Amino acid sequence: MSSPDWELSRREFVAGGASLSAMASTPIFGTAQAADTPAPSAAPTRNVTMEANPMMTVTMDINGRSRSLTLDTRTSLLDALREHLQLTGTKKGCDHGHCGACTVLVNGIRINACLSLAVMHDGDRVTTVEGLGTPDALHPMQAAFLKHDGFQCGYCTPGQICSAVALLAEIEKGVPSHVTDDIAAPMKLTNLELRERMSGNICRCGAYSNIAEAITEVAGAKA
Repeated sequence: MSSPDWELSRREFVAGGASLSAMASTPIFGTAQAADTPAPSAAPTRNVTMEANPMMTVTMDINGRSRSLTLDTRTSLLDALREHLQLTGTKKGCDHGHCGACTVLVNGIRINACLSLAVMHDGDRVTTVEGLGTPDALHPMQAAFLKHDGFQCGYCTPGQICSAVALLAEIEKGVPSHVTDDIAAPMKLTNLELRERMSGNICRCGAYSNIAEAITEVAGAKA
């Protein structure tokens, strides 16, 4: 009696193993079990209502021209000037009120435009560096900065000029500073007063002495 032939080819062995694995992974009661098992519930969803950003219309006199803008109430005066009115002379430096590059005049008083909301200035008169003079008719302070080379990269220059113009107005009105000795005496633009009043405008290039010379010349001409 001959013994059975148990030898399998490699292909037959692999095919047989795959078939057994498929049978083992198939549930015996697959259909009934699926019917009896409740379907997993979907993850709960939250209804989140996104409120639209509050908008407000503000009208300002910008460089002698009435301008009305409908803005997000969180828009800074700096962004309103640069992004909405394309008055890019006013620069965004630190955006935290430290460097003075964004200095503009509001009703004749200098402020950091990055720290003030545009909607706070409805009805106000705003003057940027573009409103001080033109290439054909420079403001005396602009001309003095050119004469004395009061800039290098020029990024801080618009804020420096606006601040310098306001500084001379403060001296003329007798507005004291932290270094004013006698507030009752006639106000004079000393070197100490000038440096104190311009300390909020930073020039990273270091053109301070030239800036001081330009301001001093204009102050002397006004006197």
